[in-house]
Amino acid sequence: MNQVTHPVPTAAIDRILEFAFAEDNPRGDITADTIVPAGAKATVAVRAREAGVLAGGTVFARAMTMINPEIHVVQLVKEGQEFEVGDRLLTVTGPAASVLTAERVALNLLQRMSAIATATRELVTLVSHTKARIADTRKTTPGLRVLERYAVRCGGGVNHRDNLSEAFMAKDNHLALLDDGEELTSALQAVRARLGHTTAMEVEVDSIEQIPAVLAAGVDIIMLDNFAVADLPAAIKLINGQATIEASGNVRADTVAAIAQSGVDIISSGAITHSVQAIDLGLDMVVA
Repeated sequence: MNQVTHPVPTAAIDRILEFAFAEDNPRGDITADTIVPAGAKATVAVRAREAGVLAGGTVFARAMTMINPEIHVVQLVKEGQEFEVGDRLLTVTGPAASVLTAERVALNLLQRMSAIATATRELVTLVSHTKARIADTRKTTPGLRVLERYAVRCGGGVNHRDNLSEAFMAKDNHLALLDDGEELTSALQAVRARLGHTTAMEVEVDSIEQIPAVLAAGVDIIMLDNFAVADLPAAIKLINGQATIEASGNVRADTVAAIAQSGVDIISSGAITHSVQAIDLGLDMVVA
């Protein structure tokens, strides 16, 4: 896969970790602070208990050093690289009590991010013979979007609009408040006149009958939401290259190839961020 670009800014990682540690370690780690011998050092290896794609090594390392800057982390598997069962992914050395205190927050984020990267990679691989790209959605864990979006990139996917302020996207509930036909075209044209020239306009449609009015407004992207695969070719023919075509809904490993083969440009999946199960990674410690 291509090298991962646009890493998560350290300041964004720190904001998430500060909240996580305030939740998990509000007044100190009673166990580590009382039972671990003073001055004890430890070496830790993070190992894969199942195969996957790594994402979040930098976040893991930052979590460790936030608790204690004397902790040293070495990442053995690169971001976006596949790993197998038993592979060593990272090693950690440093004060044992601090490593134990940071362990759960660091590992939780690494496991979730790697699961997202793995789920994304599966879909990307299944459509690799087509022009379609796999994108995420805003169905992310509140507060963790920047990390989950990064994990999607590690898996070879691309990101949708980052937030409500970034792009115009009219969905079914927006359109339900508007009239159809020429009235919808006029409403969308009025929006275009108000937006800056660099702001993209996307409109979601759930039937082929909605397409002409949306197309007439000159929008940039048309999302075909929950279209049956058999209906995609007709919609694509009607749009005829006048807008980028995105397909969304019912995107799974057993459907994504057929969706891609229809000729759409983008396939967006909420499941790659909201429905993944954490990758099973173990943290094995050897006291030095």
